[in-house]
Amino acid sequence: MVMGRLLAALPEPALEAVCRGLGWLLATLPGRRRRTVESNLHHAFPEKDAAWRREVALEAACRTIETGFFALISPLWNKKQMMDRFKLDPLLQQLVTEFQHGPQPLVVMTPHFSLMEATVVLPSLVSGPLPDLAAIYRPFDAPGLEAWVKRTRERWGLRLLSRKDGHFEAVDVLRRKGAVVVLFDQNAGDRGALTLFMDRVCSTSELAGFLAEKCKARVGIIYSERTGFMRSCLRGEYLFDAGPNANETLFAANRWLEKKLLAGGEPCRDWLWLHARWRHQDQVKRRFRLQSKHNLLPEQLAWLKKNALPRRTRFWVRMPNWLGDVIMALPLLRALRQSRPDAEITLLAQPVFAPLLARLGVGDRIVALPPRGEGYFKFFRELRGEYPDTHILLTNSWRGDYEAKLAGAPQRFGMRRPGQWRPWLTHAWIAPGEADEAREHQLQSWLKFFQHFGLEGELDLVPFAWPGELHPALAQPKTGPVLGFICGTENFPEKRWPVERWRELIAGALGRRLETRFELFGTARDAEITTAVAAGQPAGHVFNHAGKTNLMEFAEALRRCDVVVCNDTGGMHLANALGVPVVAVYGPTNPVRTGPVFAAPKILLQPNDCPPTGGAKLADLPAAKVLAALAPWLLAERV
Repeated sequence: MVMGRLLAALPEPALEAVCRGLGWLLATLPGRRRRTVESNLHHAFPEKDAAWRREVALEAACRTIETGFFALISPLWNKKQMMDRFKLDPLLQQLVTEFQHGPQPLVVMTPHFSLMEATVVLPSLVSGPLPDLAAIYRPFDAPGLEAWVKRTRERWGLRLLSRKDGHFEAVDVLRRKGAVVVLFDQNAGDRGALTLFMDRVCSTSELAGFLAEKCKARVGIIYSERTGFMRSCLRGEYLFDAGPNANETLFAANRWLEKKLLAGGEPCRDWLWLHARWRHQDQVKRRFRLQSKHNLLPEQLAWLKKNALPRRTRFWVRMPNWLGDVIMALPLLRALRQSRPDAEITLLAQPVFAPLLARLGVGDRIVALPPRGEGYFKFFRELRGEYPDTHILLTNSWRGDYEAKLAGAPQRFGMRRPGQWRPWLTHAWIAPGEADEAREHQLQSWLKFFQHFGLEGELDLVPFAWPGELHPALAQPKTGPVLGFICGTENFPEKRWPVERWRELIAGALGRRLETRFELFGTARDAEITTAVAAGQPAGHVFNHAGKTNLMEFAEALRRCDVVVCNDTGGMHLANALGVPVVAVYGPTNPVRTGPVFAAPKILLQPNDCPPTGGAKLADLPAAKVLAALAPWLLAERV
């Protein structure tokens, strides 16, 4: 009350200048509110330029401050002052007259526009008496503030009904053929129902629809359209005649508001964009799934004649830096798509992986990471302008975390080991120690991380179909078994089976099946190894592709193989993801932790007496053991 008197004492031009100055600070200074309004406008109007969004953000911030000041000052105004500032739209006047002369139950919905509290003065702006008129509001816990709000708001003839007391009084008003005003909100929390608003999932209050259906009431909308500083025109229109369906009322009201905002005029600037309207589904423990006590999304999609949810919630996933880890993460992306069907999944990946991820269709959008060096982090600062909602880190480094911090997502999720420092994550799942990890697959650790933040559903481990035809150079007729060999590794030389073992395997396989063909794969750095393996082999049997294929050509060539023999390397995981059988040799590394995950034939071999979690020399694995594992493919007749 004291603040209201101080503000009311200011000349109106000075008061308006204070509002605009505070609004400018709110819209300009870095902070959560500024980020919220900018993100909301970017999601709602991605086609508009940045200058337009800045202008709307500034105006919305100024009007938010103005609305707050109005709530403090207006209780000090008399009826004449109110009537001088607020007018009735002719259409609303006509609707009020109809209501006065032919009263029937009326539910009035009002949206979150600036100066929306001006609706409480409606009885004072109307000629003649109105039937019973009440508004549902959320009471304050402080008794003094509660008494002040009731006294100042009810003096114009509009009764306030507390939400805490239930809705019995509201029903009684409607049964007496009165009217009840209800704020319809797109951030109703667990009290609301999951719906779409501006093509994004939100929680919308169901109260208005419930009252209208129960009491067979007409449904109208009243809103305040600002015409000047602390001045507005009250407008209104009917949505439905008596007795609409509760859900349809909710859908239609949201659609009505969408159209007002998307038109881009004064209602767009009047809406309080600084509120986080779509935050209901960002609760940390259930962020990776859609959940609510009441989910109306299927019904609303049918009402909108849509087959699927729009993907408008921006989930960004920082992919790992190694091919094997990228492949092992793919089931998680499938699961995330099922658990959050409203998410637009953007994958941030090394450029070499971008074509593969696009071909497999695991993300809606691929962002190739820039080369390291000058301008690297500037790239991520510029991504702030795309306003991601959630950033998921499948990397385990400060660099990836800092990238996410610069990109500006308000939620940044990752795994953290005990004692590990990852300050730029907003939320972390504490992973078990290294000893425990040795007995659990990497995919299972990631799965627990995702489940900790709400992921639901089973992992889909079916191999990927590879769309499109084979490259012409690879589409050659087969006369015998085709064995793919991946003889090198990108790192850790101890994971490489020795050259002499590969040569022994070729000799043994040719002894079993003379028409066997061997395709040797690897990077340019593996060429020395594959050249040594191929040296002196019978003509027409061994073909060395190391350093001659890019990742996409490598994937196509793997599909031509009947079986792939490989070290513990990324190519093993790629073959497995494409459904190609693999025989993988393990020695020092741990197949429990890094074995292939997709449901395709796989045989994992270790030297005799090697612990299941690895630790032996790979040279101790004899070629005869691998040759025995290849028997089904060497002995099979070709179709």
